[in-house]
Amino acid sequence: MSSPTPLVKGWHPMIAVVPYALLAVLAAFTVTMKEGGSLLVDLALCAFTAAWMLWLFTLHPSWRERPRVMALFFTVLIVITAVLVVRDSWFGFFTPAAYLYAFKVLRWPWRLAGVAAVAVVAGTAQASGTDMTTLFGLATYLAILAVNVIPMCAFAWFAWRSAQQNDERRKAMEELSEANRRLEATLAENAGLHQRLLAQAREAGVMEERQRMAREIHDTLAQGLTGIITQLQAAEQAGADPAGWRRHVTAATGLARESLSEARRSVHALRPEPLETARLSDALADVAARWSALHGPAVQVTTTGTARPMPPEAESALLRTAQEALANVAKHAGASRVGVTLSYMEREVALDVRDDGRGFDPTGIDGTVVGGSAGGGGFGLVAMRQRIEALSGTLQVESEPGVGTAISACIPAARQAPLQPAGARA
Repeated sequence: MSSPTPLVKGWHPMIAVVPYALLAVLAAFTVTMKEGGSLLVDLALCAFTAAWMLWLFTLHPSWRERPRVMALFFTVLIVITAVLVVRDSWFGFFTPAAYLYAFKVLRWPWRLAGVAAVAVVAGTAQASGTDMTTLFGLATYLAILAVNVIPMCAFAWFAWRSAQQNDERRKAMEELSEANRRLEATLAENAGLHQRLLAQAREAGVMEERQRMAREIHDTLAQGLTGIITQLQAAEQAGADPAGWRRHVTAATGLARESLSEARRSVHALRPEPLETARLSDALADVAARWSALHGPAVQVTTTGTARPMPPEAESALLRTAQEALANVAKHAGASRVGVTLSYMEREVALDVRDDGRGFDPTGIDGTVVGGSAGGGGFGLVAMRQRIEALSGTLQVESEPGVGTAISACIPAARQAPLQPAGARA
């Protein structure tokens, strides 16, 4: 059942006053028009009607929310009103109060029946002077009833429909307000999450930059300083040989200049100098030649497959890996033969660095392979792995004490148009 019509909810003063006022006026008018036993009956009915309204509606407001009690209240009230109208037609002026009660206390669809009943009582009062024993009189009576019932029932339906629409709009507004509240809460939560993500991104960026600088410093300054120290120590030992002394000092000076240049490039995140003007295979050959000139053993550089362009970061990672592996060979391996192979395959590009030096146990901290030539566990080995894995590649190390070391770095290849085939180079 629907609730009482919202339109009627504001009629409390009228409901509290109008029914009693109409009943009092009609009772006073009856006193002037009648006398005797008939007058007493009418006054008794008026008193009962007033007492009925006072007890069930006025004095007990909580009962107005009980549909069955209100249905009983309205049914008795309309029956008494009908009796009064049949006895005296002027009691038809009490029907406006009955309409008010119908709209106030009855739920839909019983409200429509209540309004129709009141309209029938009002029409009966209006047709009191009609001779209903004739066909014309009966038709007139029915016409009067239709004139009362149809408009009032139509008004009741429109009032109910308006109430329904108001309820729907109210519910829609409440849902919209709730949705807006949730949206505001979600936006506030997203704003907080966005701030946290920004903070995490900044922290990740700082950490990544620190790792990049650490790798670059190791691959440039640390290796260069190690080479300079090695050449200066050799020059110190060759004090009696002026030619040898000058050769080592010249090599140390060259290494210092190269280290300074690489340090500047690292600060600006530029590509390694050998890759500025040459392809990766040529840059590897140049690096190997410089290493052989400083450390003695000749490095055999081989390129297999069809060379093709690679992302700059991939070429830089492979070149730095080769440099680090050769630096480890110089520091720890004591090798007589060193080989570097660059292989262009269908789905990846591989770099292999091999030596026949002392070898080592490649199991590092926590039993994991940290990679690298002899001397495993240093930062250079970690840096190599970080560079390769950052490009979705893999780094593998095979080594045993006394049998040498092999490092293999593989990076997924970008599918681009191939360059000219590359042959072997010694």
